[in-house]
Amino acid sequence: MKSIVTAETDFIDKLALIYLKDHKVLCTMTKGNDTWYFPGGKRKPGETDEEALIREVKEELAVDIDQPTIQPYGVFEAQAHGQPEGVMVRMTCYMAEVIGVMRPSSEIGRIAFFGYHDDIKKSPVDYIIFDDLHNKGLLV
Repeated sequence: MKSIVTAETDFIDKLALIYLKDHKVLCTMTKGNDTWYFPGGKRKPGETDEEALIREVKEELAVDIDQPTIQPYGVFEAQAHGQPEGVMVRMTCYMAEVIGVMRPSSEIGRIAFFGYHDDIKKSPVDYIIFDDLHNKGLLV
């Protein structure tokens, strides 16, 4: 799906799941890509954040989000990866528990958990989120 960026905002609006296990965070890699991202994506027209997050996680990881556990984590902004200079991404992040066994599905080629010091290629906004998780003692 092509990103739509308006002249007024120059922001790509996305949602992400921050899922931690043993002080490591879950990341996904799209098939044919070399960059790790947090699972998530964009809202469809009329979707709430929760509805979009539940749909995207189901599509990418073949698991359900335990809806009562969804908690806001934070909103982060940075240069959008792979976009012209000045196009920004605004990533609204949520934490939640999942139901089921995660496996790559849809366009996802790989999933893995990473610590703060793991040397992986990630998007600019994900570097900021990794730093925030580390500074709060959630990611080691």
